[in-house]
Amino acid sequence: MRLRRKAADADGIEVDETTDAPAADETGETTDATADGVFDGPYDVDDLPDDGVARLDLGSLLVAPLADRELRVQVDEQTGEVRAVLLATDEGALELRAFAAPRHGDLWSEIRPQIAADAARRGGTATEREGRFGTELVCEVRMTRADGATGTQISRVIGVNGPRWLLRATFLGEPAREPDAAAEWEAAIAQVVVRRGAHAMPVGEQLPLTLPEGAEPKAVNAS
Repeated sequence: MRLRRKAADADGIEVDETTDAPAADETGETTDATADGVFDGPYDVDDLPDDGVARLDLGSLLVAPLADRELRVQVDEQTGEVRAVLLATDEGALELRAFAAPRHGDLWSEIRPQIAADAARRGGTATEREGRFGTELVCEVRMTRADGATGTQISRVIGVNGPRWLLRATFLGEPAREPDAAAEWEAAIAQVVVRRGAHAMPVGEQLPLTLPEGAEPKAVNAS
């Protein structure tokens, strides 16, 4: 498996690297098992079952590799901070981020209107639908590509409330356009582990991500 590090801003600068990697209930919080006893996440690090899955440790997120998908990290060019983890193919991608949340409450329900408002500001729409992890948003926004062509970018945003954290998963490409055929992609979310930490953090602040030890990025021009 290749771990690729991709710049997070709009300048088109990509940082590429390779490293070895191991080939809701009504409140919205994750549950340890489904009704038939099959474990299903995402999980808090303190509740991780002994499932034998090899996960890559990226700080606040432990992510299991998914067959035929590249594991990438998205970084801020100015600060060098890792901003998101992605599983990607030529057809689509899954972006993962985790945020600090209150001990009680439903942060996902609070931020969905903010995401919808942001889509509207950009001349797009956001529609709620019910999916495997509860209420999610399908956003459609008009975009202009680098070659000047315009089109519609569709994203599907999923939020899962955990103990003092919120996992936000965003599908792009095929798994956003065809949610009924995205079971394999959704299975990747179900294997994610969130490490919140015991320290105090403002609600809504992103939990820190880190590169694997020994990863040495090399900047290249994006094609």
